[in-house]
Amino acid sequence: MPQQQWRKKDERQYEHVKSGLKKRDYDEDTAEEIAARTVNKERARSGRSDRASRTSTEDISSGRRGGLRSGQGPGGRTKAQLYEEAKKKNIKGRSKMTKGELAKAVGR
Repeated sequence: MPQQQWRKKDERQYEHVKSGLKKRDYDEDTAEEIAARTVNKERARSGRSDRASRTSTEDISSGRRGGLRSGQGPGGRTKAQLYEEAKKKNIKGRSKMTKGELAKAVGR
C-alpha cells in the first residue's frame, strides 16, 4: 500500500518545528527526527496516515503538549533541566548550585 504524501502545510510545519529546535541548540539529525515525528503524529490525529498508534490518536496534540511541558510559567524549568544545560555549557561548580544559581549561570 503506497504511503500518502505530505501536504504543503505538513512541509511548512516540519520546517517550522525543525528551525525552532535548531535555535534551541538541537543537532540537525535530532531536529529532523523530532520534526518528522511531530508532523506524522498530527497526520495520524487527523486521519491522513495509513498507520497510527493509540497514543497518536488519543493523546493531547503535539502543540498543546509542548506548551504544557515547555518549562515556562510559574515554576520555570526544573533544577534537573537547568543542571543539564549547565553541564552542556561546562559550567564549573554546577553540582553545588541551587536552582536559582543554576538559572543565573545558564543565563536565561
